[in-house]
Amino acid sequence: MNVPHVSSDSDDDRPVIRLFHRQKPVHKILGGRKVADIMLWRDRNLSAGILAGATLIWFLFDVAEYNLVTLLCHIALLGMLVLFIWSNAAPLFDRAPPRIPEVIVSEHAFRELALTLHSKVAHFSAVLYDISCGKELRKFLAVIGSLWILAVIGETCSFTTLLYVGFLCALTLPALYERYETEVDHLVAKGGQDLKKFYKKIDSNVLNKIPRGPVKTKVH
Repeated sequence: MNVPHVSSDSDDDRPVIRLFHRQKPVHKILGGRKVADIMLWRDRNLSAGILAGATLIWFLFDVAEYNLVTLLCHIALLGMLVLFIWSNAAPLFDRAPPRIPEVIVSEHAFRELALTLHSKVAHFSAVLYDISCGKELRKFLAVIGSLWILAVIGETCSFTTLLYVGFLCALTLPALYERYETEVDHLVAKGGQDLKKFYKKIDSNVLNKIPRGPVKTKVH
């Protein structure tokens, strides 16, 4: 006699555990503006250009050991030379002389950049203050450990290389996560479950076997 098989809830019916328990899309978490578009490679040409520029700057400062003052002076000299030739050659070809684009010296752009930096620094300071107060011990220990790891890494490489690696991660990891979001969330959830099982095993086999002294009762 065949017994009918009652299927239980499949894995697809389980709630999806997102990375860092987020509820919003990655684009919204990153601000939902031009910076988010660049980090998620929505404009491939602009993102690739910024990455190429950052790589060139890192190569000049860290590999070629270029000096900052020397580099700025050479850029200014080259720019002035190009403008001089262009301005004097423009009448010969019936062309207008070059003008500085208004976007470069736009007051609105500078104000928006300053406000964005101010809000980010204020938010970071508030979060760091809450963690430093010890309200959540796990976060406090995680931040202390991360800062110690960064200090160790800083001893092995230059500040320029460390800054470039951080910029490279910021420009590639969000885009890779958005592309392979389901796979990453699944691996993170599975890893979290494995860590919980490992901690329970350590707690039952090691920590619970450590002898503890008798608990003293208070005499009123």
